[in-house]
Amino acid sequence: MNHCRKIEYLKVFLNHNFNKTNMKLIKLTYLSLIAALTLSLSANAQSTQKVAVAKKGALTENELKRWSHLDLDKDSIPGMSVDKVYSELLKGKTSTPVIVGIVDSGVDIEHEDLKSVIWTNKKEIPGNKIDDDKNGYVDDIHGWNFLGNITKENLEYERILMDKKLVDETTYLKAKAINDGKIEEANQTKFQIELALNGTKKADEKLAKLLGKPTYTAEELDAIDSKDPEVVQSIAIMKQMLAYGLSVADLKKEIEKELESYIKVQSGENLKTNYRKILGDNPDNIKDTKYGDNNVMGPDKEEILHGTHVAGIVAQVRNNKFGGDGIANNVQILTVRAVPDGDEYDKDIALGIRYAVDNGAKIINGSFGKAFSPHKQWVYDAIKYAESKDVLIVHAAGNDAKDIDKEDNYPNDSDDKKTEFADNMITVGALNYEYGTNVVADFSNYGKLNVDVFAPGVKIYASTPNNTYQFLQGTSMASPNVAGVAALIRSYYPTLTAKQVKHILMESGTAITTSVAVGGDPEKSRLFSELSQSGRMVNAYNAMVMAEKLAKKPAPVKIKG
Repeated sequence: MNHCRKIEYLKVFLNHNFNKTNMKLIKLTYLSLIAALTLSLSANAQSTQKVAVAKKGALTENELKRWSHLDLDKDSIPGMSVDKVYSELLKGKTSTPVIVGIVDSGVDIEHEDLKSVIWTNKKEIPGNKIDDDKNGYVDDIHGWNFLGNITKENLEYERILMDKKLVDETTYLKAKAINDGKIEEANQTKFQIELALNGTKKADEKLAKLLGKPTYTAEELDAIDSKDPEVVQSIAIMKQMLAYGLSVADLKKEIEKELESYIKVQSGENLKTNYRKILGDNPDNIKDTKYGDNNVMGPDKEEILHGTHVAGIVAQVRNNKFGGDGIANNVQILTVRAVPDGDEYDKDIALGIRYAVDNGAKIINGSFGKAFSPHKQWVYDAIKYAESKDVLIVHAAGNDAKDIDKEDNYPNDSDDKKTEFADNMITVGALNYEYGTNVVADFSNYGKLNVDVFAPGVKIYASTPNNTYQFLQGTSMASPNVAGVAALIRSYYPTLTAKQVKHILMESGTAITTSVAVGGDPEKSRLFSELSQSGRMVNAYNAMVMAEKLAKKPAPVKIKG
């Protein structure tokens, strides 16, 4: 799927059992709809669950579109106080451009709300097929595409099963156990996915015929006065979907992809395809760097939804007539295409980080991750290299609702889950727009030692390919929210180091001292302070105030001798 890893939909929503080995964007639309369909079709349920928020009344459409920019004290919404920064702190202040590397699926560099903020390599002459800057990448005008024409990939545990030599016996057996579990799950769940797909199609056809139009709104569904049980049930199903802001067409497409993935697991087809072969490189040789191309959008714009959305969260042009607003107002987006629909290769991530560093990025966002990393040392070395060049790496914590102090989640900055080997990486969990018990997104990973902060990650509105905009969610969205704040700090206070920015983000955040639900399960409530190192959610206003104070401090005097 478009950077929605193969999630056990029904387990997620019905049992809150996140047993996924990968993390990318979670589109809870699909998950909740499947749950709703299962319930509706088996028990004739006719209503959807209402979302309770701390704010009095439901969020307006405009509030929802920019909730991550709003202020908890002013708006009763757990945003990052970005709008408050612009209205109260930045008037009359100057900033310097900051390059933000987006290591992701690719970015729509032609998007109306992004094209003016795309990084351009001025050392390279476009189209002459010469490596003018002699960095090893020919015509890398806006970044580099380490995937070539690849859009889909195997998951890492599948690659391990396909090549046992990649890992030790213990790791191999762990990967095999996951695949065995996937087969069992596919056998149990495939029917329910088919039910969800058929139920969606039936409900959509019913309502489209009734309304005389192929698309419709929740308000139009509310206006239907019918006692027909089929119509009532169809309305309940489609309102559940529309509540998350995704089109019916996209929904059906993604369910079909999910069904296809189950079929491939059942048949073993998932272990037979070598997607990497067309690149012509050796993925197990970090010195083999002559691969990929300069097409940072890849072969299909529809497959760069994830990266385009991430880039928009950071850098959409503020206060124009298009879409939403980015967080930082003076950034350049450098695109590194290294994350396919499937698991990223360690080699691509390591080289992608180094590429972004070498081309001037001061912040790198990575909204990706996996449970196995055969060449993790390559990535560790790249993180250390970024640290040596004063580059901050912002990374998504993952969407498995698991404690990553106990379970593997790569990449990370600690080989033993206890001691950090670098201090330039900040790992981000996701928040919901409901302040209170449900403020932590029910999919978000957590960890007292290995998650640093939390930030908005549910229903985030930003750019998507072909001049469109969507609500998407996941820790994939929380991470660029933090990267945007980091870029804001480094733009207005360029003397601050990556390490200083990291700790500003952690120490200036808003503390939550109450217990919250973990994994969306009230029975598993924990103190928010136990879910990350800081026990805080990022607050841009507080961060900018702290940054200004720190930037004004005199540098320590170095004594010779």
